[in-house]
Amino acid sequence: MKNTTLGLFSIVIIFMISCEKKQEQIPGQVKIADGTVQGLVQDSLTIFKGIPFASPPLGDLRWKAPQPVKSWEGVKQTTEFASAPIQGNDQNGKSEDCLYLNVWTPTTSPEEKIPVLVWIYGGGFSFGATSEPVYDGATLAKKGVILVSIAYRVGQIGFLAHPELSAENADNVSGNYGILDQIAGLKWVKDNIAAFGGDPEKVTIFGESAGGISVSMLCASPLAKGLFQGAISQSGGSFGPSRPITFPGENMKTLAMAEKEGLAYAENLGIKSVQDLRKTPVDKLPMGMGMGGAWPIIDGHVIPDDQFKLYEQGKFNDVPVLIGYNSDEGASFSREKNPEEFISNVENRYGQFSKELLDAYPVGETTVPKTARDLARDAAFGWHTWSWARLQSQKGTSKVYYYYFEQHPDYAEDSPKFGYGSPHGQEVAYVFNNLDYTNPELSESDESISEAMATYWTNFTKYGNPNGDNLVEWPAFSTENPEVMYFEQTPHVGPVPSEASLKVLDTYFEWRRSDAGGTWVKQ
Repeated sequence: MKNTTLGLFSIVIIFMISCEKKQEQIPGQVKIADGTVQGLVQDSLTIFKGIPFASPPLGDLRWKAPQPVKSWEGVKQTTEFASAPIQGNDQNGKSEDCLYLNVWTPTTSPEEKIPVLVWIYGGGFSFGATSEPVYDGATLAKKGVILVSIAYRVGQIGFLAHPELSAENADNVSGNYGILDQIAGLKWVKDNIAAFGGDPEKVTIFGESAGGISVSMLCASPLAKGLFQGAISQSGGSFGPSRPITFPGENMKTLAMAEKEGLAYAENLGIKSVQDLRKTPVDKLPMGMGMGGAWPIIDGHVIPDDQFKLYEQGKFNDVPVLIGYNSDEGASFSREKNPEEFISNVENRYGQFSKELLDAYPVGETTVPKTARDLARDAAFGWHTWSWARLQSQKGTSKVYYYYFEQHPDYAEDSPKFGYGSPHGQEVAYVFNNLDYTNPELSESDESISEAMATYWTNFTKYGNPNGDNLVEWPAFSTENPEVMYFEQTPHVGPVPSEASLKVLDTYFEWRRSDAGGTWVKQ
């Protein structure tokens, strides 16, 4: 009888071990630091949507740095995107409870340790969501990387500074919560991505517009040191000086400037304390671009200083970078309807440099052509990319790869699009290889350019170098060999676009960083 009991006991133990092993092998289930998540197995990938990487920033956590996630029991279903961050006036499907990320992984084992590509969305720091269909990471993940997309707070919820908020902070700063969210997301990746088969020591960040600017800021932030080993910025860079009245490319304010704006924001609402601001329902808080508190700031902590100065001093996270912009960004940002309005706006912004810049970026007799629109392109993106490439190649040890996106049909003279290039944001669908093939304007070259870009981007993630796979060789940029990859019908190498005009713009930015230029405002 005793032997029978022992035999039954052994069978039970073996059965329990067998069950435990089966549990560990449940498809799409991964155990991470805070609990177990269940994703969706789909077409050779496992996809996880809505994994929390920080506590919901609600109540007293509004306008505070992201706090750690509270662990959970059982299995958390992560098969649907979380709510987008609160933004603008449309609160549909949006919430302050927004600090979640998504993972697309091609691996089936945590032992594989493949490179990780982390997406940071754009939207002028006032809009954006990871759930946009164009950001679907499946195609890139199938090229042998893990794709992660991180949400962050935007608008006044993400960036409002205020003296009371600074006073309650251990570092005596406020604002930049959205950037801190990104850093918290990257810390989550470092701590957890191995469970999904990723290599926490091989992480590349990439983003477009505000996401590309964020990448630039993370490259200069000491708080992000060691959290990534490569960076890709599409229409980004943040190398302009601070100023109280901002323009595209000169968007940064100091903490003192931003705190004044935060006071004015509260006073306009008739609210006298941060405590009452936190109690105010979020739908009663005006949000969006065009008002204070909706952009990162130079706070001396998250963003220590003017990024141009930091790079001149060699104070940046020295990792390989792949950076560039689109040929007709100005088509998305130029609002002038006629030459007179264009000239007036140039004089208002650029002061004593307006004549030189009007010569470098000429307006037409009756129109505002691309030659003029390119001033907006370069002031916001081109000069920043060129400056980043020059400074890193001079002050750093890691390589720089510079691109120019000019992929569009050859518009006929009678077309309303004649004379237009590639507008802001167009390259995103190409990079993700998520082109809309129902678009009758798409051609075979669009498909080949998209395939090339997706491969260059994932190669860069794997090797810190975009080359390989029989692609056109992409040379590293240097001041001695300033070569740029053009995505224009075919990938090919060419010179820095509009370099002579960029040099004129460079004298303006140099003056703006001087004592005289830093205090100048149009009378």
